[in-house]
Parts: sequence; C-alpha cells; structure tokens
Amino acid sequence: MTPLEQSYENKASTIIKALEKGNMKGIYVSTKEEATALALELISDGSVISWGGSMTVDALGIKEALNRRDVTCIYREKTTSQEETMDIYRKAFGADFFLMSSNAITMDGKLINIDGNGNRVAALIFGPEHVLVFVGMNKVVVDEAEGISRVHNMAAPPNVNRIGLKTPCATTGFCHDCHSEGCICCNTVITRHSRQKDRIQVILIGESLGY
Repeated sequence: MTPLEQSYENKASTIIKALEKGNMKGIYVSTKEEATALALELISDGSVISWGGSMTVDALGIKEALNRRDVTCIYREKTTSQEETMDIYRKAFGADFFLMSSNAITMDGKLINIDGNGNRVAALIFGPEHVLVFVGMNKVVVDEAEGISRVHNMAAPPNVNRIGLKTPCATTGFCHDCHSEGCICCNTVITRHSRQKDRIQVILIGESLGY
C-alpha cells in the first residue's frame, strides 16, 4: 500500500464514523470498479433508478451496466425539450435508487452540494427510497468553509465550461459570486443528518474522480 492509499483509508475511516453519527452509511473502496460492483449488489432487480448530473457517475460506467439488468432507468439524457427534462426531474423523486456524487465531503461527515436547477439536491433531501453517493477522495475537505470554496473555485469553473455556459468563472477560473443567467451556484445544501437511517449511502472511492 502506498502512503497516499494509506492516507485515503485513514481519512475514509474517520469520515465513515462521522457519517454513522448522522444516520448515513459510509463504505470505502479502492477503485471505481469496486464502487460499481458494490452499487450493482445494492441495487435489486425490478428497481427504478435515476441519477443527477455527475462526472463521477459517468466515469463509473454504472449506467451501461444497468442497461444489462432487469431494472428501469429514468434517462434525463434522452429528453428533447425543457418540458420533458422537468418531467424527468420530477419522476426521479419516485425512484427506488438515486445515483449522484457530492461536490465535497467534510472530515466530520457533511455532504456539501451546490446546484443550479436544484433537482439533484432536492432528490438527495427527499423522495427516492435510497440515495447512493459516489465520492472520489479528491473531494474530501476539512470543513464546510473549505468545501464551499472548493465547489466555487474548483468544481464550478470546469463545469460551466463543460456545459457551455457564459459565467464570469468560465473565463477567469474562479468564483465571482455572480448572479449571471448561467449561474450554477444557486442552491447550497449541507447534509449533516438523515432522518431515515442509511437512506443515504456514501461510497468513498480511493481515486480522483469528478470535479
């Protein structure tokens, strides 16, 4: 085991204990392949599955794997109009499993997420029976302040460039606390406790994944 891998395991152990205090379950795996295999074990046949926009989830290849399973996937990617997209967002609340990442996670077990439309954080908070949160260890931060700064300055700029939005951070690479039309930092949600025990399961992955 390399020093970095040992560090990841140590941090993950601390975070998992903190998540337990918040009624959330934490699991550590070394690779994205292990994360995908674990998720496929957790998702039962006949389930309805949806997901939020996530580079991490895309990197896992789990959507392709689910296509070969006896499950129903709600595909946000296949919509052709804003009306269809909004309908998909609403249908996600009735899913058995919602897949997402977190923009950051603190050492004391808080999930930090900042959204534009808010559909992803809304599903995290309420609706789907189970939420699987895949988090690369590159997203671990010490506290809330560092987490919010990380999202604004490390995650948002590449995300707006990926989507093709025209915001100040798309040009400068750092947050301007803007109110521009394309702003994706509209809703900030910090999840510190779940009313439903283990509804939220956080799969920590010993790799650098997502923004």
